[in-house]
Order: sequence, then C-alpha cells, then structure tokens
Amino acid sequence: MHCELMLAGALAAEARLPALELLLARGRATRADPQGAAAWLGRACGLDPVPAGALTAGEAGFRLRADPVHYRVLRDRVVIVPATALDARAADALVGTLNRHFAGRHEFRAATPDAWTMSSAPAPIDAPPAAEVWGRDFAECMPAAPWPALLNEIQMALHDHPANEGREAAANGVWLWGAGELPAALRAPWRSIASDDPLARGLARAAGIESHAAPRAAAEWLAALPGAGRHLVQLGALEGAMDEAWFAPLLEALRAGRLGMLTLHAPGAGLAVEAARHDLRRFWRRARPLESHAHR
Repeated sequence: MHCELMLAGALAAEARLPALELLLARGRATRADPQGAAAWLGRACGLDPVPAGALTAGEAGFRLRADPVHYRVLRDRVVIVPATALDARAADALVGTLNRHFAGRHEFRAATPDAWTMSSAPAPIDAPPAAEVWGRDFAECMPAAPWPALLNEIQMALHDHPANEGREAAANGVWLWGAGELPAALRAPWRSIASDDPLARGLARAAGIESHAAPRAAAEWLAALPGAGRHLVQLGALEGAMDEAWFAPLLEALRAGRLGMLTLHAPGAGLAVEAARHDLRRFWRRARPLESHAHR
C-alpha cells in the first residue's frame, strides 16, 4: 500500500513535529517549482489549467469558482481577505441574492459555505485560486476583462447584505477563478482521495475513484482504505497535535512493514519526500526543523 499525504501551505509550525521531521530527513526528496494545492491536484490528474468550478459543481457546463471574499478598503488600496464565519444558512442567503440579481445570466451555488461556483458563458480568466490572493492588493491580481466589471456588480449586489450583519470580515464580494468545463475523461493516479476540499472531491468523482471526508487521524484513515494501491489524504495547516495523530502512526506503520511506501507532498514548498522502510535506516540523516526543508 502506498499512502500519500498532501501538506497544506508552507512547511512551518509553531511546535516541533519529531516524526514528520524524521520522515523528511530520512526520505528521498525531489524538488519542483512551488505551486498551489489546486494546480498540484489538477496536474496530477493531467489538467492544466484545472476547471475548478466545473469539478466543484460536478455538472456539465462552463463554470468558475466564485468563492466568497471580503474586500477590505485601506487608505491607499483594497486587499482581499477571507470571508470569516460563514455558515450554510448565510451562504445560501448570499447566493440566493446573487441568483435573483443575475437571473438569466449567471447561476451561483454554494458547494460549501466558503466554496461557491458560478455558471457563465465561456471565457478565459487569468486568476489564481482564492486561497492564493489572501492579503494581496486587488489591483495587483485583478483578472483581465470582462471579469472586473462582473466582480464590481457582485460587490454592489452583496453590499450591506443582512446575512453579513455582525461579521468582522463580511462576504462583500467573490473571487472568480478556475474557469472551464468538466473534462470528457479523467484519470487520477490514486485509488482513493480523502479530503474536505470540494475540488479534490470533485476530481475523485470525475475520475470515478473513491472519495471520503478528511479523517481526524491516521488510524481512522488507514482503517477505511479500500486496499492496495495509492491513496491520497489532504491535510490542513501543520499543528503540533498532528504529529501524534498522523505522522507518528504512519512512521510506525512504515517501520513495521504495514505500509509499503509513504510520500509527503508539500507543493507550496516545491517538495515531495518518498520513504520506504529501508530509508528509515539512514541514521546519519538527522531530523531538523521543518523550515529548513522549505528551501532548496
């Protein structure tokens, strides 16, 4: 069995993660250009660019991701930050307003409270995923026409929406990215994907492989795997508790021969580390802090 873990964001954590640090030190590393999670998932399945909107919706037709964001007006610029504390009820209310406003032109859906999609006439868009624009100046990452006018109209439709009352970072707009249609055929390199990311779940659905919600710990994940082959789990930001829940059990399973291979993917750092049981015998390769692996 080949287990693969996709690590979110940068290789950094406030606490030390000894098991993860040991796996990174003893395994065999390969380097590539850093890339976001969406691009990495898409390219692993032969998609570049990745039609994130259509895959998230899981339906035919041209769609974009239209993720809710907060446009924060500062003295000399407008920055994009996540819309916080949205729940399903608030997301449905906001999406309902957009559907009434854009009836006959666009249809919006909330796959999750923070992952929306929008139907549209086909047109390319040169915009990164929402998670890659947090904190950036809107003027620096604004897509080319015709999208700025639509983004502005969406902002006006959501201005002072009752569902945003009391929210520090109100959903006062959306970020459009990931345009395209469902691929006619899609092959994934994995037998299963475990993730809470609607794009990852959409890729699994389109490829006809098993998908599951992200488990809380390695033992839960391993118990649910359908059998031999490659299996991917997408983890969140690194925290100290993840060493006990994830990396230590997987390290022990590798040592005991219950896993044939373990691969750690950190696309944000441009790093992949593959470890088999025999790699763990390289005692001279000492564990070191995570940040040291984030650079070439």
